[in-house]
Amino acid sequence: MLKNITLGQYYPVDSLIHRLDPRIKLILTIAFIVAVFMVHTLAGYAVIFAFVFWLSRLAKVPFRMLLRGLKPLRFIVILTFLLNLFFTPGEKVLVEFWIIRITEESLLQAVHYSLRLIFLVLGTSLLTLTTSPVSLSDAIEILLTPLKKIRFPAHELAMMMTIALRFIPTLLEETDKIMKAQMARGADFESGNLFNRARAMVPLLVPLFVSAFRRAGDLAMAMESRCYHGGEGRTRLRVLKIQNNDWAACGIMVLLIGLIVLEGILL
Repeated sequence: MLKNITLGQYYPVDSLIHRLDPRIKLILTIAFIVAVFMVHTLAGYAVIFAFVFWLSRLAKVPFRMLLRGLKPLRFIVILTFLLNLFFTPGEKVLVEFWIIRITEESLLQAVHYSLRLIFLVLGTSLLTLTTSPVSLSDAIEILLTPLKKIRFPAHELAMMMTIALRFIPTLLEETDKIMKAQMARGADFESGNLFNRARAMVPLLVPLFVSAFRRAGDLAMAMESRCYHGGEGRTRLRVLKIQNNDWAACGIMVLLIGLIVLEGILL
């Protein structure tokens, strides 16, 4: 299951999406999230699915890798679907048995919220797979630069987010190693009830936290030894510049939002 988590991982290939300005990609991801919440019909979700599939082909990222990132969230998606299915009021009854009452409105809302959650994960995963943590940190810091006038720590926030994204794959790999080591010593993480499973996680969590704090200490020492004192007076090796491809990507996103708005008006 740990290998199925794609959030925070970077897929290093040379593609048109990888070469886009990270600031533009971050803004377009936010616009994509807004577009997903604007969809209210199955035809609109079909358009969103085709758009994500086309982006994955354009980014040379296997689409199965994006779908693999949904596996750890399948419980949340199923729970979201069931909660909206059984607890959303409606008038057009489809199924009614004992205390179970499913209406057309509840079914549509369950489908909507589940699909929105799926596409949100796909969109954000595509962002992290096509943008290195360093580029993402630079983009966040530059976009938050105007807030420095009110003493907002833009650089520190961007650095913390970058470190968090950078160490997600490392901690997952460390978790996998500890889990295999504990299983080789007879630990069982799968069988038993919920309480037994939670108790079996203690031999996994304790060494994981110890390893995480050790890595944090090593990172802090390395930053201090390199005279890191925040973002004041720092320069960048790569200066971000908006190219024609970035403007073309913005135009494509505007067309997508316009198509969704038009589809909502007509249908």
